Amino acid sequence: MENAALNAVRPFLEPGPSAVGTGIDIRHVAPTPFGHRVTAEAEVTRVDGARIEFKLAARDEVDEIGHGTHERRVVDLARLERHLARKRKA
Repeated sequence: MENAALNAVRPFLEPGPSAVGTGIDIRHVAPTPFGHRVTAEAEVTRVDGARIEFKLAARDEVDEIGHGTHERRVVDLARLERHLARKRKA
C-alpha cells in the first residue's frame, strides 16, 4: 500500500525530490490465500506543503484485505543523502 501511495504521486514530482513515508495506520481485515493476486490503491486526500496524506485499500481476487491511511513527505534526495552521510560518520 505504501508503494501504491508513492506511485500515485511520483509522476507529479520534479526531478530531484521524492516522497518518503512518515506514518502509516493499516487494518488487515481478511486473509489472502497463497497464490492470489493482491492489488493496492492509494488516493491523495490532503496536501499541506510537503506533507501528503492518503487513503489506502488493498484487495485480493475476492474481497478487501486491508485499508488505512498513510502520510508521506516530499524531500530533496540530495539533502537527505547528505544527512545520512553525516549520520554514517557519527
